[in-house]
Amino acid sequence: MRSVEDQQARVTAAAVAPRPVRVAISEAQGLQCAEEVVTERPLPGFDQAAIDGYAVRSVDLQPPSDTDGESATAEVTLPVVGEVRAGSRQPIRLQPRQAVRVDTGAPLPTLADAVLPLDNTDGGAARIKVLEPVRSGEYVRRTGDDVQPGDIAVRAGTIIGAAQVGLLAAVGRDKVLVHPRPRLSIISVGGELVDVDRTPGPGQVYDVNSYALAAAARDAGADVNRVGIASTDPKRLREVVEGQLIRAEIVVIAGAVGGGALEEVREALSDLGDLGVERIAMHPGSVQGFGRLGRDEVPTFLLPSNPVSALVVFEVMVRPLIRIALGRRQPMRRVVSARTVAPITSIPGRKGFLRGQLMRDEATGDYLVQALGGAAGSSSHLLATLAEANCLVIVDPEVSEIRTGDPVDVAFLGQRG
Repeated sequence: MRSVEDQQARVTAAAVAPRPVRVAISEAQGLQCAEEVVTERPLPGFDQAAIDGYAVRSVDLQPPSDTDGESATAEVTLPVVGEVRAGSRQPIRLQPRQAVRVDTGAPLPTLADAVLPLDNTDGGAARIKVLEPVRSGEYVRRTGDDVQPGDIAVRAGTIIGAAQVGLLAAVGRDKVLVHPRPRLSIISVGGELVDVDRTPGPGQVYDVNSYALAAAARDAGADVNRVGIASTDPKRLREVVEGQLIRAEIVVIAGAVGGGALEEVREALSDLGDLGVERIAMHPGSVQGFGRLGRDEVPTFLLPSNPVSALVVFEVMVRPLIRIALGRRQPMRRVVSARTVAPITSIPGRKGFLRGQLMRDEATGDYLVQALGGAAGSSSHLLATLAEANCLVIVDPEVSEIRTGDPVDVAFLGQRG
């Protein structure tokens, strides 16, 4: 029986990131930048007001000195000789001992070196009284304060978020080179399956896997094609799989690791490549398949028909491959140590990935975990408990029992809400 770590190493060695593509910045969020975005223009592109107020020369805000060189006590007042709104293209030249009303973002008049906030004046329309002066450069965004021509706005390897999209727009880039989402196809097989828009007959069940696994793949960052239920006829199944090998970087076939379904899949895909099914030292989902099929040696997975087992195998094996293809440096989930609030049992000799609820001790701040599976007498197939889980409790293969209060590793799942 192969260890989980050996199987993960085998899978991740097959990771191939799609070639970078240039996309609109509105479509780049969540993707990894594949180029050094060098700015061509300064940002801001002109001296501008950082606040609503009056453009002034700071030297004009100081009270005049008397004949003995002492500052006079007379208040400083300045005439307001114009107004500049944001977006104005009309240049204005400020003369000594004058003020110009400006809006936030408005271009600064020539010779102005500061903006006097409204709160520092009496708010006059034709003439203002200076209540508190400002220094040169205050409340002014100078040309190139943010970035200068030749500066790198977004570095290669950066995950593009809202701030990066905003910066790309600010430097005038409408497109950016990114590592695209890997394309992943989900196929369900099994003569017992019907789609959710039909009523199951005797012995039939809904196709849960193609929907659940497609959602998990999207959560991981893949561009998903949910093929749905494929025929078990070898010729037709081969046609379906071969078609997906052309369009996808990863193919997942659910419901094909045991019984007659496995033999049908093996017969259909035998000449497309080596697709081995073996036992992995993990639970749930110990029986699983992996290989590289087609001319491009596309990583292809065979997952159990049980939805819980399929989702756990996807989480442990397929999700890291997606994250690597996206260019993520850390493809695995974050793992923390938590104290158990109830006993947990696990299958000796297999690494357990047991669904659980992670909580926080309000008094100590420690993580606490309640296992939803893995307790004595529990069932591994219950999908409802997986829906309640926000973590996977990871139990080492040599451990069969964990007592209340013992520490255990816990992997965060996607946050709900």
